[in-house]
Amino acid sequence: MYLPAHFKVDDPTLLAEVMQAAPLAMLVTLADGVPTADHLPLTLTPASTGWQLQGHIARANPMHRHVANGTEVLAVFRSADSYVTPNHYPSKKEHGKAVPTWNYQVVHVRGRLTWHTDADAARAIVTTLTQEHEAGRAHPWAVSDAPVDYLETMLKAIVAFSIDITSMVGKFKASQNRVATDREGLRRGLAEDGLTESEIAALAREPQP
Repeated sequence: MYLPAHFKVDDPTLLAEVMQAAPLAMLVTLADGVPTADHLPLTLTPASTGWQLQGHIARANPMHRHVANGTEVLAVFRSADSYVTPNHYPSKKEHGKAVPTWNYQVVHVRGRLTWHTDADAARAIVTTLTQEHEAGRAHPWAVSDAPVDYLETMLKAIVAFSIDITSMVGKFKASQNRVATDREGLRRGLAEDGLTESEIAALAREPQP
């Protein structure tokens, strides 16, 4: 990933916020040397070795056959993004030196994948994912709500995995390289475009100190 210094973010807290807010990751692996991408919800959890990503795939997915234990993989999380017209920048009216661009937040996570083929491990990972995404609902669904025989059948149809994280970095492209008046103009423009306050905060950021 091309990563100019003014867009680079390596604060683990900020990266975790993006990963938790946009948990549907693109998991990139190699199948006989050919890049392959799967789109999977992943959860960030602490582990004895540091931090892990956890998830599962359908057993019919060939990924668990072409990716061996210990293989390095890449998970890409993408949060807010938006087209940016030069008209949002006040400086465009002054000198015309502005072109269209696209602002976005992404986090790239590298790590080594381990498959968990036993039912207990699959149940634990599915339970963690479920609890995370059902939290806050008035009537949260629990894994234990499903009939035992049905749940056993469903667990046999998936393969769970964890990824021991070795590195992660974010690219928060949010016009940090523009002057303050342009960043303020961008905030107004994104609001007019219908973006939410949280999206605007993500896509029109102040430069890092």
